[in-house]
Amino acid sequence: MFILTSARHECASHRSRISRGTLTHNCPPPDSRPAVVMAQAAQMNVLDIDTPLRVEHDKKRRQFNIRLNGSHDRAVLLYEYVGKKTVDLQHTEVPEAYRGREIAKHLAKAAMDFVVEEDLKAHLTCWYIQKYVKENPHPHYLEHILH
Repeated sequence: MFILTSARHECASHRSRISRGTLTHNCPPPDSRPAVVMAQAAQMNVLDIDTPLRVEHDKKRRQFNIRLNGSHDRAVLLYEYVGKKTVDLQHTEVPEAYRGREIAKHLAKAAMDFVVEEDLKAHLTCWYIQKYVKENPHPHYLEHILH
């Protein structure tokens, strides 16, 4: 399995938080990615459909993550506190080889459930979280969202 350890996230607002791994991101894509990286990513192991997904919450790093195929690959949702009781759900990343399997949906649900359980208010900077809430307009989510 190929693991790119020196890749940097191309979105300037997230560059300092994500500095290694095989993650691609859901920000606007960079204009070009080396063809060799794309080809090697396509050769990565794919997620076993029967494997249950477990979302982990790392409060110290302010992120939710799902380890994929062991510990080498992971999907991540990043957030920041922007006030004492306010969080900004900033960004989700799912490795390209794992997209289209509702992995980001599990991260989004965990993040929104966290907001509700902790009685926080949330800014939804991440377009995927916005989409998730639009598709799952639960009143207990909507009352915690800042517009």
